[in-house]
Amino acid sequence: MVTPMYPEGPRAAGLSLAAFLRENSGGISFLMSIEQQPAIEFRNVSVGFDDVEVLKNISFTLKPGEMVCITGDSGSGKSVLLRLALGFLQPNEGQILVDGQDITTMDEEELLDLRREKLGMVFQENSLFSGQTVFDNASYRLTDLGLPVDEVEQAVIEILTFVGLQEELEKPAEELSGGMKRRLELARALIGWPSIMLLDEPTAGLDPINAHQVLDLIIRARDLHGTSSLFVTKALHEIPYLARHRAKSDEKGGRIEETEDYVTGVRVILVEDGRIAFSGGPREFNESQLPAVEHMLHPVTDAIHGEANVADPWQRNRKRKKTPN
Repeated sequence: MVTPMYPEGPRAAGLSLAAFLRENSGGISFLMSIEQQPAIEFRNVSVGFDDVEVLKNISFTLKPGEMVCITGDSGSGKSVLLRLALGFLQPNEGQILVDGQDITTMDEEELLDLRREKLGMVFQENSLFSGQTVFDNASYRLTDLGLPVDEVEQAVIEILTFVGLQEELEKPAEELSGGMKRRLELARALIGWPSIMLLDEPTAGLDPINAHQVLDLIIRARDLHGTSSLFVTKALHEIPYLARHRAKSDEKGGRIEETEDYVTGVRVILVEDGRIAFSGGPREFNESQLPAVEHMLHPVTDAIHGEANVADPWQRNRKRKKTPN
C-alpha cells in the first residue's frame, strides 16, 4: 500500500489534481490508468481549404496531465490542429471534444467561454499588447473574466514570479527583450492555470539560452501544475529535452532535473501530408524505422551542406553533460 505524501488531499497540498496524483502514485502512469475524460479528443477530423485537404481523418486523444509533442515538415498541418482545438477553424468532417464538450457544435460565445476557462495558447507570432505594461498584458485574461481586482493582482504576481518577470510589472511590453516577451506570452497563457495549454512553436526565433528557459517553464507547468499540453515543434531536439527532464517542487518554485530514462506521460505525433504517420512514446519514435520518422530524425543533408559533426539528441549512449541546478 502506498502512503500518500499529502493524506489531506490536493487542495491542502497546494497542487492541481493531476500533479497531486502524480506525486502520490510514483508516476503519471497511475494517473493515466484511471478512467478519465480526455482533455482533448479528435475523432476522424478532416479539414480543407479551397478544395485542398489539409488534414485527413485525424484521431487522437490528449489525456489529463499528458504532453503530446506534434511534429512534421512545414505545411504538414501541425498548426491547423491547434486552431481546430481552439475552435478558430471548423472541420469539414469529424468531432473535436475539449473536456468532453463537442466544440464543433458551439456558437462563438460558448467558444469564448471555453477558451477563457480551460485553454491557454502561445502562438508563433508575437501577440502581446505592445502599448500596455507587463502587468496589463498578464492580467488581461482574468480581467476579461471580471474577477475582483485583488484576486487579479495576486494571480498576476504569482504568474510573473513563475516566469521570472516579477520585477518588470510596470515596464511597457515593447521594451522587453525577445526572450522576456516570450516569457510574458507564457505568463498570459498560464495565468489562472488553465487545464490545457496549446503551444505553437513557442521557442521559434529565440536564442538557445532563452529557448531553454521557455522549455523549462513548460516542463514546470506540466509537472507542478498538471497542465495537459499540445506542443507543436519542428525543432526535434526539443522533444527529447521535454521527455527526459522533469520538475520537482522546491522553495524557489521548482527545479529541473534530467532523468535517466524518458518520463511517462509524454507522447509524439508525427504529421505527414495531413495524416498521422506516427503516434507513440519518444522511445518508439526514436527507434522507429518508418520512412516518415527516418526522414524527420535523420534528414539527408550532406549533398547540400557537406558533412557536419552535430550531436544527435536522440542517441541514447551519448555522454550527457551535467548542468548545475
